[in-house]
Order: sequence, then structure tokens, then C-alpha cells
Amino acid sequence: MRIKVLIFILFPFLHIFSQSTVEGSITDEDGVALPAVTIINISSQKKAYTSSDGSFSIGAAPDDELRFIRSGYERSSIQAKYLVDKKTNIKLIRIAEPIEEVEIANLTGDIRKDSRAVAKVDKGKIVEDAVGLPQPKGKMRETPAEIKQVLVPILLGNLNIQGLYDLVSGDARRMKRQYKYDDLQEDIAWIRERVEDDYFMKEGIPKERISEFIEFSFSDKPQTRAFVRAKNLTGTLSRMEESLPVFVKRLKESTSENTSAR
Repeated sequence: MRIKVLIFILFPFLHIFSQSTVEGSITDEDGVALPAVTIINISSQKKAYTSSDGSFSIGAAPDDELRFIRSGYERSSIQAKYLVDKKTNIKLIRIAEPIEEVEIANLTGDIRKDSRAVAKVDKGKIVEDAVGLPQPKGKMRETPAEIKQVLVPILLGNLNIQGLYDLVSGDARRMKRQYKYDDLQEDIAWIRERVEDDYFMKEGIPKERISEFIEFSFSDKPQTRAFVRAKNLTGTLSRMEESLPVFVKRLKESTSENTSAR
């Protein structure tokens, strides 16, 4: 009986001792390294993340299943035994986007008629042409008044009362600040929706300060935000990783100063 109890107690530890560190790299179909891919050991529930060059390492026993997850890509799994003693490259496949269905018309042999039949009809464009209004580009926002747009017409004898009021009252300035803030929050949310909090927390950034770090990376490496606007997560994360050491250092210095003040 004692032997059975001893075996029962030691079994979890035997599993831990049998684990080894497996390494590999993850790319897309084109061979481009994928950072911020979540690697989960299904048996132990341990997590790891790929670095900017797509490499990763995680503890796993030979029979453990490793799962690879990243937004916009199909999930992939592999047993750890296939990664032991060698650095294997894992390729993730992009999730296919649905393509609009195209109807094939019956052809008559008359080129003029057939070309009209197979031409794609843009119903939105038809409405646009009928109404006489162009389709707005970008976000539908009221344009804040500019000094030139208000003062120049005044010199020509045209008074823009609403524009003048917006400038004098400060409404135009407040509108610009609000738009700037809204765009910033939208860009931060785009990253947080696609990257798990643990990716930042393992680098020493508290959960409640992740958004602050992302905002810091925008100012520290302006190209980071350009990648966000281009919806390029790989480029975004590669630039953000350059800002990580700077931000973490500031956090530590701030914590040290607060401790000394006490």
C-alpha cells in the first residue's frame, strides 16, 4: 500500500523530470518569421512566445502536445518528440479570406452583349452617381476649422461664422485633440486584440501598464505606428521589441525611486 502511495506521489514529479527544453522557429508560408506566436504545452498548460526572429523554446516531455496560435493564422499542433534534439521550423498558414461570389452569365456569342452581362455591377456606385455624391474616404468626421480656411475668406469678403466661432471658442482645437486620442486608442486596441497580455508581462510589463507601453513605443519608434496603420503585426512587434528594454528600465527606476522615498 505504501509503495502505491509513493508511486502516486512521485508520478507528477517523474513527468516533470522527464521534460526537456525543445526549440524551434515559426514562419508563415513565405518563410517570414512570426513574432508573438503563442505556444501552449497542452499537458502542463505552460506558455511561451516567439521572439522577433520567430524562435521559441519551451519545456515539454516527448509525448506532450504543443499548440501554436496566432491571430489571422490557422492553429497548428505537434508532439514535442518531433522537436527534441533539433530546431524544427513550423509553418503557420494564413486563414483564407472569403471571396465574393461571381456569377457566370450565359454567353450568346455577341461580344457586346456578353461583355455587358459579365461586367460586375457596382450597385453602390450606381447610387453614388444617381445622388451625385462621392463616397467618403477614411473616417466620417467633421473637419475642424483651420485658421487659413477662416481668415482667407474674410479677406475676400466671405465670413465663415461657424468656422470663426470654432476657432475663437476652442472647439476646433478640442476636436483635433479628441480625434487624435480616438485614433491612438484604436491603434492600441488593434494590437491588444491580437497579442496576449502574457507576451508583454513576461518581459516585465505589468498588465495595467501594457497600453501605456504601446503608446510609449509609438513615440519612441514612430515606425511602429506606421506598421499598425498598415495592419502589419509582424513589423509592429519587431519595432516594439526595440522599445521594450527602454520602457522596462524606466519602470524599474520609477519603482526604485518610490521605494527610496518611503
